[in-house]
Amino acid sequence: MRKTREILRLKWLLDRSHREIARVIGVGVGSPTQVVVRAKRANLLCWADIEALSDEELDARMYPPPVLNGEARPEPNPAAIHLELRRTGVTLRLLHEEYVAAHPRGAYGYTKFVALYNAWADRLKVTMRQVHKAGEKCFVDYSGKRPSIVDAKTGTRTEVELFVAVMGASNYTYVEATATQRSADWIASHVRLVEFLGGTPHALVPDQLKSGVVLASRYEPGIQRTYEEWSQHYATTVLPARPIKPRDKAKVEGGVLIAQRWILARLRNVTCFSLDELNEHIAALVADLNNRVMKRYGKSRRELFEDLDRPALIGLPADRFLHGDWSRAQVRLDYHVPVDHHDYSVPYQRATDEVEIRVSAATVEVFYRNKRCASHVRSFEQGGTTTNLEHLPASHRKYAEESDEGFEAWATTIGPHTLALVRVILIERPHPEHGLRSCRGLKSLTRTYAPERLEAACARALVAGARSYLNVESILKCGLDQQPLVEPQPSHEPPPSLDHENIRGADYYN
Repeated sequence: MRKTREILRLKWLLDRSHREIARVIGVGVGSPTQVVVRAKRANLLCWADIEALSDEELDARMYPPPVLNGEARPEPNPAAIHLELRRTGVTLRLLHEEYVAAHPRGAYGYTKFVALYNAWADRLKVTMRQVHKAGEKCFVDYSGKRPSIVDAKTGTRTEVELFVAVMGASNYTYVEATATQRSADWIASHVRLVEFLGGTPHALVPDQLKSGVVLASRYEPGIQRTYEEWSQHYATTVLPARPIKPRDKAKVEGGVLIAQRWILARLRNVTCFSLDELNEHIAALVADLNNRVMKRYGKSRRELFEDLDRPALIGLPADRFLHGDWSRAQVRLDYHVPVDHHDYSVPYQRATDEVEIRVSAATVEVFYRNKRCASHVRSFEQGGTTTNLEHLPASHRKYAEESDEGFEAWATTIGPHTLALVRVILIERPHPEHGLRSCRGLKSLTRTYAPERLEAACARALVAGARSYLNVESILKCGLDQQPLVEPQPSHEPPPSLDHENIRGADYYN
């Protein structure tokens, strides 16, 4: 369902072609058409209809159980047709007649037969000149040759990465230095790229590096999850270049070469002590590069960008994309998932389920079947636990919400003696949990005895010096709470004298 949703998003929101969608998603060329047809057949006519449905509902409506209607229609073999056409005198008409003769029941007509072959044969072109439309594609890559920065204290020289992006139609170039090629730096460079452009190209064409493509493949590349999320945030799409096919990204290959000659060569004798300082020098050289007039066009890259690309760019969203790393985990029986040695709660119904976790600098989000089921402020306390009480079942929440204040508030509703006994128990117990358990026992007595009897029993327990739930329970069971309470009278007799023969005195020790 995730691929189905992405196909419909690219088709209905971004108006991408079916061939382009198939390449991005990693499916067959006919799959987008089939998905759109199935959606319309299920009376799903816009993206809002899709967003309103869960994965289960969408699957049930778009892919109902198949109904068998006789034998499947035989497909012609386009590869065999292509080979036969090389023979003298063989035509598509003749091959179609032979195809019908071999499959008299359910064979395709001549028009469909030719269309199927042409669709296959169109993909046999070895190469073609790329015509870049305004605002359509931006090619991105890292330079093989890298700049470096110097530690001011130790003098150690550290190589850093050079990120290069080139617009297809105008050759407008963006270059910056980053510490690494990791996902966080890769995504941050893309965020700064679209802000530099003032809009988002309709497609990004990266090389199949690990930060952008988790599964390098000529036919079905797997887009890295955060990169895909970034493209959705900026309403664009990612079209990875084929492996070992530099013509797919010839623009950025040329842009990298220019960056190496125009920027790195000019900075070879410049010592920078931080990335910020290095990027200041790079920005000045990039501005000079974009303002230089190109002999071939008679205009600068900036002029071409303003005329061609900028009007066609997609507007930037109101909020900036926040990087987040994705991972998978299985929810434990205590309905918590571990993230960087810290446990976060999820709804108890998700116990033992497999979930996806998105971790950003400030938040931890947990998704189940593409729907967010939990969100927490990120904690960096190792070995700690963050629990949302709403995620607990009612029985667990009852105990989790217990506190000294809660029991005192309950005791107030019973009477002053009960409140006094609760306070004494909470103070005198050696561990807070012991006091809470005793108070829990007192509260449970209201299921059997009236509040008035519990209040009287607590009063008798205080007079007797009893400080436990068991004492109060015994008083109630024996009915002592219903007998008159006689409080001990204070004695007015003087204390006995300590002066007698057993007292040795201070002189004894001299």
